[in-house]
Amino acid sequence: MQDFKEQSERNFQMLKENAYPGRGIVLGMDSQSKHYIQVYWIMGRSENSRNRIFVEENGFVKTKAYDENKCTDPSLIIYYPVKHIGSCHIVTNGDQTDTVYERIKEKKTFEQALMERTFEPDKPNFTPRISGLIDLKDPLFAYRLSVLKTVNNREEYGQKNFYYYHKAIPGFGHGITTYRSDGNPLPSFSSEPLLLPLEDCPEKTAELYWNALNEENKVSLLVKFIDAESGEFQIVIKNKLA
Repeated sequence: MQDFKEQSERNFQMLKENAYPGRGIVLGMDSQSKHYIQVYWIMGRSENSRNRIFVEENGFVKTKAYDENKCTDPSLIIYYPVKHIGSCHIVTNGDQTDTVYERIKEKKTFEQALMERTFEPDKPNFTPRISGLIDLKDPLFAYRLSVLKTVNNREEYGQKNFYYYHKAIPGFGHGITTYRSDGNPLPSFSSEPLLLPLEDCPEKTAELYWNALNEENKVSLLVKFIDAESGEFQIVIKNKLA
């Protein structure tokens, strides 16, 4: 496990030094192999993007304008990042959460749902749509990740990347972000998912990642701990404005 630890520490340091990774997802498991873990955060550079909080709603989480009077364009910033249906726990950076939720409801798959979607239409960034799924009844994979993006910010060249993990590594997760770094236009995430550390309780995991994110640009963060046996879960939320 030492190699995992060293690699995850290097990647985590890169995250800490990155002023603007944008939105991020980490999926993994605690060191005792008792809980699957989902981490999701949002960041913002504009007043509209920073004017948000996470709110839990009947086991789901939604983004909400902190000050409704300052919300100028809700189209890409107000959505449900986290939902669950049956044994499936969904996390995404946009309204594709609803697409995945509805298709699973129709007995279709994570992949079939995301084949209907593409990157966000926010020219010139064309922000990637990043998504993750933990299905407690999946006999093949502990979790799945997806990145839908352009090639080099070229709108006419889209790609869909899927990553499958047969077994979770105790105490670690795999993370994807929307951007490699700050920039204009913002450069899309371009590596494989990054091995990252996880703690053994939601509060400590939330603190770990909240403290790592750039102070000026971070907006909100959530951590969801899912009991691997019962499916019961706990959600911890951190909001800069609340």
